[in-house]
Amino acid sequence: MSENQSIAIYFEHPEWFRPLFAELDSRGVAYTKLDASCHSYDAMAPVRYGLLFNRMSASAYLRGHAQAIFFTRDFLACVESAGTRVINGSEAFGYEISKAAQLSLLNSLGIPFPRSRVVNCVDQLKQHSETIGFPLIVKPNIGGRGAGIARLQSAADLDSAIDAGQVDLGIDSTALIQEFIPARNGHITRVETLDGKFLYAMKVFTSGEDFNLCPAEICDVERAKKDGICLADAPKAGLRVEPYQPPGKIIDAVERVVASAGIDVGGVEYIIDSRDGRPLFYDINALSNFVAEAPRILGFDPHARLVDYLERERDAS
Repeated sequence: MSENQSIAIYFEHPEWFRPLFAELDSRGVAYTKLDASCHSYDAMAPVRYGLLFNRMSASAYLRGHAQAIFFTRDFLACVESAGTRVINGSEAFGYEISKAAQLSLLNSLGIPFPRSRVVNCVDQLKQHSETIGFPLIVKPNIGGRGAGIARLQSAADLDSAIDAGQVDLGIDSTALIQEFIPARNGHITRVETLDGKFLYAMKVFTSGEDFNLCPAEICDVERAKKDGICLADAPKAGLRVEPYQPPGKIIDAVERVVASAGIDVGGVEYIIDSRDGRPLFYDINALSNFVAEAPRILGFDPHARLVDYLERERDAS
């Protein structure tokens, strides 16, 4: 099968997508791997693939591939202009790499989120900190895996962190200052979607200090063997997970979010404020990795359903 008839998988992380590739291989599905960390394209004659699945990560800069983040935005637009159906295309990727855009989307949909301000200099952090209130968190606009998120307990902590150069505004010098929400029962909830519809949800138990909630690294079997425990079964590690069926109104809100963001495969995270019981949405993921050991935890393999979807979309293109 020629390149322009196969499914192209555009990705940067070397390990996260092994289960996807394994499922494609087991079915004999033709696909092409595109390495986002070192890539090029002809803007005058872009390749038309049978289908392109964008798996580019906003956390690429943590692995020395920041250039791929900004390159991807233009690459996806060019591929789309050639008529290729792109799963999680340029619109979705725009939300993946901008937490500020995520807040604007939530606001436009009337979906509640923590009190926040978007800033582009540390002086604005000080200015808005009293309005937001302590404790608060500062998170880079382009994030991923909880990188650069800082929890600050007081104005003195904020001043000290700024003076020590420990406040990270991220690779686009833009950040959110946001109220810290105490999680009811010590967990957040991550809702995964496929083809814009609810697929599954899970509670992720966290200490409130560890902001790396990447599902692909929850109960990472190789790391578990190395460390001697399975993180999914270790509440003290802050990464215990449980399958969960959210209320219908939550599922409806999540499906509205992904539809408005143009996200075909993605996840949305929310937290129940322990102070008043309100659900607050705080993260939209166009790159959504299914939880590791999914068949054991969920009772089914979401990668099988994902490949079913990719084949349908390829055949319809």
